[in-house]
Amino acid sequence: MSSFIYFVLPALGGYTLTSLYLLRNPHILHRRKRTAFFCTHISHRGGCGERIEGTMEAFTHAVEQGTHMLELDCHLTRDGHVVVSHDENLLRQTGHDINISSLNLQDLPLYKEKLEVTFYAGHYSSGADRTIALLEDVFKKFPHIPVSIEIKEYNCQLIRKVSDLVQQYNREEVTVWASVDGSIMGECRRANGSMPYSFSVSHGVLLLLLFYSGLLPFVPLGQSLLQFYLPRIFNRTFIPEKRILRNRLVVSLLEKVTMRKSLFKHLAARGIQVHLFVCNEDDDIKAAFDVGATGVMSDYPTVLSRYLCRNTAQD
Repeated sequence: MSSFIYFVLPALGGYTLTSLYLLRNPHILHRRKRTAFFCTHISHRGGCGERIEGTMEAFTHAVEQGTHMLELDCHLTRDGHVVVSHDENLLRQTGHDINISSLNLQDLPLYKEKLEVTFYAGHYSSGADRTIALLEDVFKKFPHIPVSIEIKEYNCQLIRKVSDLVQQYNREEVTVWASVDGSIMGECRRANGSMPYSFSVSHGVLLLLLFYSGLLPFVPLGQSLLQFYLPRIFNRTFIPEKRILRNRLVVSLLEKVTMRKSLFKHLAARGIQVHLFVCNEDDDIKAAFDVGATGVMSDYPTVLSRYLCRNTAQD
């Protein structure tokens, strides 16, 4: 027992001190990532609180309000067009219970005249444009605006076509692969490894395990972005579908485990941007930046722009 204490405890102490030092000084082991963009203002679904989500009108409005990045989701029509839509099934967005993959581009229905904002319960958006947009049109109109593209289904044809469009419009440095599913992300990386990519859920869990075990400062990371919920919005502005996330104790635990300023500062120091979402009120935007987010994703680009202008002026 005495030999255990003599050898192991000093080793553990040395490991802990080294880990903490490297957590605060990651440049000693890791070269800082250099991405072609740095985004503090991200428009979720193109700013779907102020215009109909995923429309060219929404994207145009968000860019006019000074957004640094557009966030969107893509699906593939039956005739092979990559369209911008959060859902594969169009019931919520159009009132028609039909899948995008079963329709040709010309047969896609219009969005509803008023659409509830998913992350701001009881609030609705509207606009003159109700047409489901083509990803290519987004790339054509906004050639220099960074875009985060979430792929929700394991569809190799979709992933390949997105990659082809990114290459066609010379956007590999400013277009981000995003997916909660690790296997989908793997396929995205195989299709185009030159594009920056974000953490999937499984790699996000691994990130937390590395952080709490003290191993994170020693491990190289390929991702360029961490995009995650701000838990304080749960059951307030956002009502989760999953019953477990409606439990206050679970949400409180999730917040304590994930919202670690030292983790976010470490990632930022390594050049990995931290985007927290979806923040639609000033208090939530402030909370996200206070905990160490480098960027905030919002459904309301005007609200976020005003907040940033006020606080930049104060600084």
